[in-house]
Amino acid sequence: MKRLFFLVLPLLGLFACGSNQDKSATSSLEDKLPKIEFKEDIKNFDFGTITAGQQVEHTFKFKNGGDFPLIINNVSASCGCTIPQWPHEPIGPGEEAAIQVRFNSKGKEGHQFKTVTIFANTNPATSDIQFKAEVLPAKDSTSVQ
Repeated sequence: MKRLFFLVLPLLGLFACGSNQDKSATSSLEDKLPKIEFKEDIKNFDFGTITAGQQVEHTFKFKNGGDFPLIINNVSASCGCTIPQWPHEPIGPGEEAAIQVRFNSKGKEGHQFKTVTIFANTNPATSDIQFKAEVLPAKDSTSVQ
């Protein structure tokens, strides 16, 4: 029985070491995955005060901070009033690109807060761009001044 114990003990040690190597290899790979690194704060972009019906747009510039090509699969907005445009070709390591967001305030009034979600081969697989605007009512062109 003691012999069996002394034979099994080194094997357990090998499995434990192999397990640690797998974790470090995984973490090393995760460090190399594509990363969207924005040039500005993407959680609080403010279009400011605009008038209902006005269209505004902003270009969010970023670079791929990983070691593999970045592929953006889709970009979706939380509202039909927001239209994103993004690069459809892979973005190489260290390369820069941009996502353009256009907000149409037609039919909107008051404080607006919108989210645009980016789906890519990153970890995590999604990133959010958020913006806000204060939309004032449009002047009625039929009113007498």
